[in-house]
Amino acid sequence: MAGLRLGPLLRYVDWETGTSATVWVETDRPCTVEVRCADGAAGSSPTFSVAGHHYALVVVTGLTPGTTTTYEVLLGDRPVWPLKDSSFPPSTITAPDPAAAGGAAAPLRVTFGSCRWAAPPGRDHPLVHGSGSDDPTGPDALDALAAKLAADPDAVRPDVLLLIGDQVYADETSEATRDRISGRRSLDEPPETQVADYEEYTYLYDESWRDPEVRWLLSTVPSCMIFDDHDVIDDWNTSASWQADMRATAWWHERIVSGLASYWVYQHLGNLSPAELADDPLYAKVRALPDGTEPLRAYAAEADAEPTSARWSYRRDFGRVRLLMVDTRAARVLDEQHRTMLDPATQERLRADMLDDPGAYDHLLIGTSLPWLLPPLVHEAETWNAALCRGERGGPDGRWARFGEWLRRGADLEHWAAFPDSFRALAELLRQAGTGPQAPATVCVLSGDVHHAYVAEPAWPDSVPGGAPDARVLQLTCSPVHNSIPATIRAGFRFGWSAAGRRIGRLLARHGRTGTPPVSWRKTDGPWFGNQLMTLTLTGREASLTLSQSRGDVRNATLETLMERPLS
Repeated sequence: MAGLRLGPLLRYVDWETGTSATVWVETDRPCTVEVRCADGAAGSSPTFSVAGHHYALVVVTGLTPGTTTTYEVLLGDRPVWPLKDSSFPPSTITAPDPAAAGGAAAPLRVTFGSCRWAAPPGRDHPLVHGSGSDDPTGPDALDALAAKLAADPDAVRPDVLLLIGDQVYADETSEATRDRISGRRSLDEPPETQVADYEEYTYLYDESWRDPEVRWLLSTVPSCMIFDDHDVIDDWNTSASWQADMRATAWWHERIVSGLASYWVYQHLGNLSPAELADDPLYAKVRALPDGTEPLRAYAAEADAEPTSARWSYRRDFGRVRLLMVDTRAARVLDEQHRTMLDPATQERLRADMLDDPGAYDHLLIGTSLPWLLPPLVHEAETWNAALCRGERGGPDGRWARFGEWLRRGADLEHWAAFPDSFRALAELLRQAGTGPQAPATVCVLSGDVHHAYVAEPAWPDSVPGGAPDARVLQLTCSPVHNSIPATIRAGFRFGWSAAGRRIGRLLARHGRTGTPPVSWRKTDGPWFGNQLMTLTLTGREASLTLSQSRGDVRNATLETLMERPLS
């Protein structure tokens, strides 16, 4: 008799027709998974298998636009969700009404954040060592959100939850996960306490998605996801030199193949619409085989060797709101003399989605795990470092270049600023998308990664060809959901926004001969430190932003609003 191992996760909800959605599950053996809604909508699918694990992505059809319905999950004829004796409300699917989407009476609420430890890592971690607490990072913001929504049936729920990086930490495992790993291999051999293969990746998702509060939350709030470095390893694709060093190890190939393969199963598939799933040749191949491991591994290996062979970026339209989730890890071009954050195909697709349909949206959201705008000192340090690494001082093999590579890896200098051409290209795309009579009201870059939250606003010089944008352009950064940051780095980020930090940044720019950025920017709100989530509320051409932090202890988490203000 089959059992439910993970899920259900409510993933894609169709905003074009309001009649379909997808629900992801993992079971403990092959079976047929059925989702039945109280209003008669339903869907079923046989499981597919990868590496001895069994999954289904069920397309639910027949939803009634503009309504909310409860649902249950059955394996065969046996109900397995909701769980028996569950204290949580029934899971629901809310079908949007396309006729009202984007109107003044139909606000869209987008909640986002990144960087979530499901459990604190091992006691040798610098943020955990010596702590007497079970969780020195404080209560999880997703747990707090779940508790708030579960306790109040009338609470306003997000329409979509964006998890923009570091959903799992393959390189910082908890004590419980280490115990499971040690039962199958020695922790004294590389990669030691980090995950080594697909099976060990499943331990991370077990730990993350079996959290009762998070499990219920993800069953009832649709989610979109994208990876960042810790989903594979810290500094993933920092540079060509880093990549060459990793590929020279005996364990890296299995790690990257397993990381991308597990991401495809656990996160990427749920980002796709039913139509995209139906047209996906890999999905069809994996489902047609008794075990789809080999074609999936081949796809993952090719995606690492040739980034243009896979497309992890994607687009979602929510009525008059367009979301573009951008892969800023696997799509990089790392040749030091031609470094770009996005390969040409990904860059062109981003350009087309931003510019080729003017007037189709009132708000444009760019989801990129790495912030486009950083504290000015940090930005100039990364741009200066990129100049050193490409040989601006002493040539590409000189002392400054070697120092630059050492510093880049040690200080994680690999955001948009570390890819200067890409920084400038994105600035121009944002300007173009926000300019003209059909420009959206807001263009917002949604990011995480840096373990604090802030709002920054760019300004274009009067001399820019084509003029400054008519839309309000903002960098919205929110991180972590559940993690921490040393006090010294907190102080460093604060200093990075200061006048003294800006002056030091200008000195670095002069030494690196990096020139002047195409935009200037200022911090309008923040920084905030803690476990937190941001929520954008978009109604017609109006926009507002809320920042909420988790409070209390890990067994009694609450969500407190720290900031709420209009953006347009």
